[in-house]
Amino acid sequence: MERDKLISRLNNQNPELDFIVIGGGATGLGIALDAVSRGYDVALFEQSDFTKSTSSRSTKLVHGGVRYLAQGDVKLVVEALRERGLLLNNAPHLCHNQPFIIPSYHGWEGPFYTTGLMMYDILAGSRSLGGSRYLSRNSVLTQLPTLKQERLKGGTLYFDGQFDDSRLGINLMQSILDRNAIAINYMQVQKLEKDQNGKICGVTVKDLINGNSFKVMSKWVINAGGVFVDDIMSMDKSDHQPMVRPSQGVHITLPKEFLPGDVALMIPKTDDGRVLFAVPWLGKVIVGTTDTLVDRHTLEPRPLDAEIDFILNTAGRYFHKAPQRRDILSVFAGLRPLAAPQKGDKNTKEISRSHKILVSQSGLVTIVGGKWTTYRQMAQDVVDRLESLIGDTPRRCITRNLKIHGYSESNDPTDPLSYYGSDELGIRELILSDSTLAEPLSKNYPYIAAQVVWAVEREMAQHVEDVLARRIRMLFLDARESIEMAPRVAEIMARELHKGKSWIETEINSYKALASNYIIN
Repeated sequence: MERDKLISRLNNQNPELDFIVIGGGATGLGIALDAVSRGYDVALFEQSDFTKSTSSRSTKLVHGGVRYLAQGDVKLVVEALRERGLLLNNAPHLCHNQPFIIPSYHGWEGPFYTTGLMMYDILAGSRSLGGSRYLSRNSVLTQLPTLKQERLKGGTLYFDGQFDDSRLGINLMQSILDRNAIAINYMQVQKLEKDQNGKICGVTVKDLINGNSFKVMSKWVINAGGVFVDDIMSMDKSDHQPMVRPSQGVHITLPKEFLPGDVALMIPKTDDGRVLFAVPWLGKVIVGTTDTLVDRHTLEPRPLDAEIDFILNTAGRYFHKAPQRRDILSVFAGLRPLAAPQKGDKNTKEISRSHKILVSQSGLVTIVGGKWTTYRQMAQDVVDRLESLIGDTPRRCITRNLKIHGYSESNDPTDPLSYYGSDELGIRELILSDSTLAEPLSKNYPYIAAQVVWAVEREMAQHVEDVLARRIRMLFLDARESIEMAPRVAEIMARELHKGKSWIETEINSYKALASNYIIN
């Protein structure tokens, strides 16, 4: 197994690494890839599965941030629009152009939003995904036939990016391994090692799969723990004051009938002054999100009833058939690692979405804030900062044009394996070697046994949840159906991982307990 080989390399490590990255979400993966692509020796440790936390629970959009433009944060918008274009070029098997419509129910809305979004296009420059324009009422209803028709005047069409967040994370991990660096999941950092001068020189990690602990030495340690960055900073300094204020975002998944076409809906102003999206995604509709400050962080945040009701009530004002709780196929919550400038600030509008890089006296480098769209720029900024600390001649960053693992321009959207990109051939070869791997995992979804084998062999999946939540996304698409699929997935994984019946039973029960929190009763 690849994971075992990577751990063996660590145990035989000599000399020390250049960088250790803590955190296997978007930020940490981006940093590790940038560093190894510049020629540094890198290891990344993730305490759970890659993208388990925030980075698997987004609205699935690669966007410049229309809301930030309205707030006047032009610099952040320009940066995000540039990065959106780079990501669509570097991972076309996972990212694509997504049309959106903002409906107008008052006469002033059409000209107002159209003018604003034309500015959005201008800021995107040569990386614009298409020109924004005003649409007539009939044109809007042709593209959004389930929209509420009463008082509808027309709408504004604009374009942004859409992607599969966890799949991108997995491909980033594979890109890191492709360059002979190390990235391992279920590897928990338990201690920051320091030399006699108090400078950080490595970490103690615990393998949560087998329980073994060992030290890994490096010249620098980078804390990219997302909502968990404060936990790592507290290992460095016991009296550390929290730098991150988590904000919870909730999404619901609805059947395709609520948005039968390929065009997404953007609701520009909700009751709390934010925006709400309804986006076609993998044959379903993702609707969200909320923005609720919370006091604690966890790997499995729970949606509040008030958040679910807020999404349903807001969407119900725009859909001809208002969605009900019984229509929800899955509900999921994620925590945004917002960098809070003032203690006790309750207004998430005033908490920065941009990122900040901090360096402690002991040399711990921490990054807070940011979002998926700008992960590459965040990574470049961190490695650039490290190079300034090292003092050697800077090495050129090449990630602007670095093709991500799986890169393929010839993707058929009707092919259920298309999001594997160039790896699809490998899955097809598995099926040729064993025809039983073509057997479906579900009567209602196009996933097959070969994908489970591939997830274990090539994508470091260790648990049933890893496969159903982040390799084939079923937990987020249809939580009930994913529970039905769990026994078959566990059996296939047990064969690949050389596990017994007790492991299968434990995995099935564990997954059922987890998935029940994604179901609305």
